[in-house]
Amino acid sequence: MYHNIAEVPEGINVYRSLYVSPASFARQMALLRMLGYRGMSMSDAMPYLRGEKQGKVAVITLDDGYVDNLESAMDALRRYSFTATCYAVSGYLGQYNAWDDAKLGIRKPLMSAGELHAWHGGGMEVGAHSRTHVRLSQCNDTQLRDEIQGCKWELEDRLGIRITQFCYPYGDYDERAVDAAREAGYAAATTTDRGRAQTGPSIDLWRLPRIQVARHHLLPQLAAKVLTGYEDKRA
Repeated sequence: MYHNIAEVPEGINVYRSLYVSPASFARQMALLRMLGYRGMSMSDAMPYLRGEKQGKVAVITLDDGYVDNLESAMDALRRYSFTATCYAVSGYLGQYNAWDDAKLGIRKPLMSAGELHAWHGGGMEVGAHSRTHVRLSQCNDTQLRDEIQGCKWELEDRLGIRITQFCYPYGDYDERAVDAAREAGYAAATTTDRGRAQTGPSIDLWRLPRIQVARHHLLPQLAAKVLTGYEDKRA
């Protein structure tokens, strides 16, 4: 789980961990390849998650749809023939992080429909991250469906591609959100719950855990997170 692939801007004192520098990201992708892993988008990884295929795969996801993902992550991904899923907030395409800009003290540019097309055209996947990046557990039933189903409809309409993957904003979800994601037609949904996804027919595809990669994580830490039960024990 990544967010910004960029250097930390001057004056940012909160959520600095959400930034991973382009050089660090490139080294992390190189490490995965060296360890024998294939980096995959959510859709590419679905047969592995369902237990239909086996192999050393690492699913790479980026939340919110920042422009720096296109500018600084895609080249490193393509260098190793990796794919990744970027979850976009459909109501803010081409705008900025209106849900937390006041708290962060910075407006971070989000990909426009054209830039998401370029991301998709580079072999990457676009997923859904709600319409306005709200806490879904605090929505009433109508708002919940609008945020989850509406995001899928908006992205498919704007981009002309199928959207099959969802990510709960803030990692905030309840049973209603899980049911809504399933009913909206998403094939899977990711959380911010810690841990490595367990594969096979019994897997809950709409509550998938992830491993956060933060600014301060060094390569040995990333290897421990991927190769061992480090994250699983902290779930």
